[in-house]
Amino acid sequence: MKNPPATAREILIVTIARLLHGTRHVAVGAASPIPAAGAMLARALAETAGEPRLRISILGSVKHNFFTNGSTELFDCAGQGRIDAFFLGGGQIDGAGNVNLIGVGAYPEMKVRWPGSFGSAYLYFTIPRVILFREEHTSRVMVEKVDFISAPGTSAEGVYRKGGPYALLTGRGLFMFDKDKPGFRLESLHPGQTLEQMHEATGFAFDHAEKPAETAPPDETTLALLRGRVLEELGETYPDFAAGFRTETLGVEPKEVTT
Repeated sequence: MKNPPATAREILIVTIARLLHGTRHVAVGAASPIPAAGAMLARALAETAGEPRLRISILGSVKHNFFTNGSTELFDCAGQGRIDAFFLGGGQIDGAGNVNLIGVGAYPEMKVRWPGSFGSAYLYFTIPRVILFREEHTSRVMVEKVDFISAPGTSAEGVYRKGGPYALLTGRGLFMFDKDKPGFRLESLHPGQTLEQMHEATGFAFDHAEKPAETAPPDETTLALLRGRVLEELGETYPDFAAGFRTETLGVEPKEVTT
């Protein structure tokens, strides 16, 4: 029996795995099941291809995290150049790659407050391949200019930084960041999305081909890895997400937990 076609979330996970190809160590923050799944898939694909094993550090995980002192060791590793890729979200993201994790409105009297910037600015400067990820892609999130800069996408000439935005992945499409411009270029639209819809949902200007490509779906081998090994691994850190994902994708009801 043929597998059901890839869902929208599976396309996001597969796209993340492609963006991570060639990395050695990927760190994933807390409460990030889709980036975690993408990193796990990248690791599984590397092993299948006989490539060097990808190390994954997922904050909050017992099995998939070699840190023993949480974010302290994450920051140390990043500063030493031992993390190749990381993920940042944001309540607002603008066309210069700036991220806002503080709130909406004029600081400090903001209309809406979010949890805070934590170490986002530091990691944005030290990790070479930072992937901005946000499922929601609307004009309230993708804005012309963020209300507060938690982590800047670019720096003035003469400021030393190894890191910065590498890509922006959303529920509508994939953008790559051009540091020379600076700005985003639309690489592909996810299935069912149009360029007109993308412009309407995006508050900042971006480059694009006359007819953007469609984000490629996974092949059968990749899909099998995702729905098998990766989903099992994901359940250790994100059991509820994995159970819901299994139901959404395969129509399999989650097992009842008994004590």
